[in-house]
Amino acid sequence: MNRRFFLGTAASLLASSALVLDGMPAIAKGVDVNAVLNDPEAPTGGNPKGDVTIVAFFDYNCPYCKTSAADLARVVKEDGKIRLVYKDWPILTESSVQGAQFALAANYQGKYETAHHALMGISGRGVTGDTMLEAIQASGVDMKRLQADLTAHGSKISALMQRNLAQADGLGMSGTPTYLIGPFRASTLDYDGFKEAVAEARRRQAAN
Repeated sequence: MNRRFFLGTAASLLASSALVLDGMPAIAKGVDVNAVLNDPEAPTGGNPKGDVTIVAFFDYNCPYCKTSAADLARVVKEDGKIRLVYKDWPILTESSVQGAQFALAANYQGKYETAHHALMGISGRGVTGDTMLEAIQASGVDMKRLQADLTAHGSKISALMQRNLAQADGLGMSGTPTYLIGPFRASTLDYDGFKEAVAEARRRQAAN
């Protein structure tokens, strides 16, 4: 996504008052902005004290999510001041739900991002649950612990995915991936697009 397209998208969103985040008035009706940014059950990455928060809604069978995931991870690592919130939003296939369950269960052993990147690293769409499980196993996640956490925390994991779904619906999202970057919302971004979005979010914050 080039700068002109991104800024045009951002301007359109702001003009329609769809959503403003990060300390600005929340305008989206029925959406708890604090819950979007700070759900204690939602996995996070990057710098917990970062000055810009990126909230990523994605599906493990979404090829566009996979295309963006590596660039997002690179930008978060290089920038050093971005807080990343993961929103597992499995909407495409039944195995998407399984993948989200596996990743969220891995969070209980501190391996969410390991599982997340393993799943995002599987190319294509229509990936089966068995293939996802094999990828997680190959990543070094403790599989016995994973199964135990799926059993012990299944209801919490399901509740979290339901909250993510309700937030996405409340924000009027229509597909994956969707990224909330400071006050902006965007779909598939590449490395330069993420950098531009973060820089623009910082400029907007500094101006307020």
